[in-house]
Amino acid sequence: MFTKVLIANRGEIAVRVIRACREFGIKSAAVYSDEDRDALHVRLADEAYPLGGSTAAESYLRSDALIAAIERSGADAVHPGYGFFSENGDFARAVTAAGVAFIGPPPEAIEVMGDKISARHAATSCGVDPVPGATEPLLEAAQIKAFADSFGWPVAVKAAYGGGGRGMKVVREASEAAAAVESAQRESLAYFGRDELYMERYFDAARHVEVQVLADAHGNCIHLGTRDCSAQRRHQKLIEEAPAPDIDPETLAAMGQAAIAVARGCGYVNAGTVEFLYAEDSFYYLEMNTRLQVEHPVTELVTGVDLVEQQLRIAGGEPLTLTQGDIVTDGCSIEARVNAEDPAGGAFLPSPGLVTELRPAQGYATRWDGGYEAGDNVSPYYDNLIGKLVVWGRSRDIAIGRLLRALSETRIAGVATTIGAAEAILSHPDFAAVAHSTRWVEEQLDLTDVRSSQEPSTVGGGAVGAAAKERHEIEVEVDGKRFNVALRAPRTESADPQRRSASRRQSRGLSRAGGGSGEVTVAMQGTIIKLLVEVGDEVRSGDPVAVLEAMKMENNIAAERSGKVAEIRVQVGDSVGSGDTIAVIE
Repeated sequence: MFTKVLIANRGEIAVRVIRACREFGIKSAAVYSDEDRDALHVRLADEAYPLGGSTAAESYLRSDALIAAIERSGADAVHPGYGFFSENGDFARAVTAAGVAFIGPPPEAIEVMGDKISARHAATSCGVDPVPGATEPLLEAAQIKAFADSFGWPVAVKAAYGGGGRGMKVVREASEAAAAVESAQRESLAYFGRDELYMERYFDAARHVEVQVLADAHGNCIHLGTRDCSAQRRHQKLIEEAPAPDIDPETLAAMGQAAIAVARGCGYVNAGTVEFLYAEDSFYYLEMNTRLQVEHPVTELVTGVDLVEQQLRIAGGEPLTLTQGDIVTDGCSIEARVNAEDPAGGAFLPSPGLVTELRPAQGYATRWDGGYEAGDNVSPYYDNLIGKLVVWGRSRDIAIGRLLRALSETRIAGVATTIGAAEAILSHPDFAAVAHSTRWVEEQLDLTDVRSSQEPSTVGGGAVGAAAKERHEIEVEVDGKRFNVALRAPRTESADPQRRSASRRQSRGLSRAGGGSGEVTVAMQGTIIKLLVEVGDEVRSGDPVAVLEAMKMENNIAAERSGKVAEIRVQVGDSVGSGDTIAVIE
């Protein structure tokens, strides 16, 4: 294998790779933004190197800063995780040009499959039918109308260099086209560093089924069965399970062979995932994610294969020791993503802030893959995944019951979480009967009575607040390498990020307002990326006033009363906090 691996990522996936490296005697090097100075992945790694900046564009999407960190660390391999540069051929090429192994596929395979348009051609050439769609890039909104005239509404507008639902918008009529293109481009650029788009037919009642593949540099390629990821909101997965239930064995086998054909067709090496839409008893190629997936633990639990270990060994030049006959699916595994979001009423509003308590469930066949501990801060600049609660059961019914038990035992305070939504999904008869689809959560699941699993804690209260009054960690950077020194001193107000945020809001004259007042307030911390009204405009209750980006998601901020816009207190690019007033309606 390798002597030292640099993880070009953050959060839960960085922690997962760091732990795998330690298990195999490999040193780990972390990278971090200014926001992540004290993050869990930084604390766990053997070494850590600063990237600077706060936003993804200023830090984890700066290839020059990452290459410099690789050189300073002396790492002989780089693991990209998922998101950021994990599917960027230029970054993979820059890593290998520096004489360092890239723990992922060759740049050429990333570029073929990373560009979803060329990936459609590649799948077709392998005899695998893709979702009906366009083969040319989407450059203007008028193309959507022309596409719909041929294939029908709705139309999916998707990031050509993205995945995981980021930069994807569903257009149901021509009047929505221009706004969808603009929004998809913004999200794609923010998350993947590129804003090219394409179009596909959108199925309202489809399931999202994917196949995990492993391929080495010696011509061996196998699949490790299927996963169902149909329980989604905003095209982001909430619940994933392996294997995909209620699909006949012949179809599952055909999916596996189609996934291998796609992987072989693009010269794929390392771990990857081929995604399909399953609708009307047929499956269609959707895309190939040239990286490790967030939901990889469910495959590990039903097959007994450590996918990160396999990634390390394949990148080190070793041949696969597994054959297709060695892969046996045992039982059922289900994963619930625990995000820092408030699912109340189905809104799923981002909820960044200080995690004052985090106590995941334990027990038989129960696994927690997390990126935070109590005392850590969930930043509004990045993805809001706190961790993944994963269980195994000898049957699907047992796995559902075990995950419900585990969710009920998990305690998280300080930020809102999606635990309540996960419980609602798992306990619903439609989920038990596999009668759900990718639109089911948003269109049929009743989340009216679902609340955040924990109310935000009082600033400075509880055990975490008491400990912070006594202990301070001072960071020292010497020649680009991070060292921590622990000091004990009285707590100051400036040491509390929530107090600092409140002080900034007061200094700007921004205040909280009750529901239905003339003040338009934001419910979360984030950045204003678009203003939809001007002073003097007439608005109705419920009309969007501005677009707020928080944790890589765009959210419309609506007026709570009808009237005339008397004042706008923010500009595009301003950072705002929960409760800030951005406009006044009279």
